[in-house]
Amino acid sequence: MKIARVIGNVEGVIKHPTYASTTMLVVQPLDEFLKAKGRTHPAIDTVGAGIGDLVLVVEEGKAARERVGQKNVPIRTLIVGIVDSVDVLAREETGKQKHLA
Repeated sequence: MKIARVIGNVEGVIKHPTYASTTMLVVQPLDEFLKAKGRTHPAIDTVGAGIGDLVLVVEEGKAARERVGQKNVPIRTLIVGIVDSVDVLAREETGKQKHLA
């Protein structure tokens, strides 16, 4: 699982039948300090997330297939939670612990 931010919607008139009755959003993966990390990509929303939300995503085909209940589907990324806050305990080079929020 990874943390990402929802940055847009995906709209389409014609889509694969697997995507019927789903909402697709564009997510930006983030690192533990909530800085952009990696490329943006589409994700199926399963929790009612919106643009600007911090979300928990799963990027694994098996989980996506189980969620939609089909064996062969072109889905890899699902939004599975909306994150309220992130609390990171990081170590500085001096060995002291630093609390980041």
